[in-house]
Amino acid sequence: MCPPMTFFIRNGIAAMLILVALSPASAMVGGGSAPSPALANAVVTIVGSQGNSCTGTLIARDIILTAAHCIAPGVATKMVDYGSQPPRLLDIRRAAVHPQFNPQSVLAHRATADVGLLQLAAPLAVQPVRIGGALMPINVGQRLTVVGMGVATPGDGRSGGVARAASLAVTGKPGTLQIRLTDPATNNSRAGLGACTGDSGAPAMLDSGGVIVGVVSWSTGANNASGCGGLTGVTPLALYRDWILRTARSWGAGI
Repeated sequence: MCPPMTFFIRNGIAAMLILVALSPASAMVGGGSAPSPALANAVVTIVGSQGNSCTGTLIARDIILTAAHCIAPGVATKMVDYGSQPPRLLDIRRAAVHPQFNPQSVLAHRATADVGLLQLAAPLAVQPVRIGGALMPINVGQRLTVVGMGVATPGDGRSGGVARAASLAVTGKPGTLQIRLTDPATNNSRAGLGACTGDSGAPAMLDSGGVIVGVVSWSTGANNASGCGGLTGVTPLALYRDWILRTARSWGAGI
């Protein structure tokens, strides 16, 4: 059971566009559907020079919301622009992780402030996605849509880099510290829809409102085994919204 973030990429940052996934599990398992074009444009792939790959969401034209564990100290981070042919890497001006983030907690699937921000060197002409309010209760059975850029076929890195959506149900005891999602068709008893390799940092959105209420932190296989397709762990934004807005605005973002 591990964070669903990492692609293993050879030859450092020069080869980041070659997404070679070695994970034996599928991502957005079960075949996630395509989100709306506007949302697909706002959900992006971010990659690091040590081989990590994650998902992020543009909440301003130059601000990417992602998971804190996707931003490693001393690692060069870029955004993949799939809108150009061939795809190119966009520079990141600065990065920030929430000061209360504990990476060991993510590895153990415990709640922590797994929230981070990246600022692009230049803004993009896309429609940003809104983040939810500070007081947005999440209830068992409620549906959230996760939109990730991870691989869709087990072990096939070429299937990554496409935005895919999965409508998942809240399970367990959701709160302001952690939300756990599962495919309602399988209920974690067998492999179903869920986040996996490359989907860390993906937005979890209210089905009804299209606003981000959390970011993906980790996943499990069915029955909580290692892998994907069982549970998708989400860090809710309710407690961290003020930090997100304050940090983004200090960088000049108009949100």
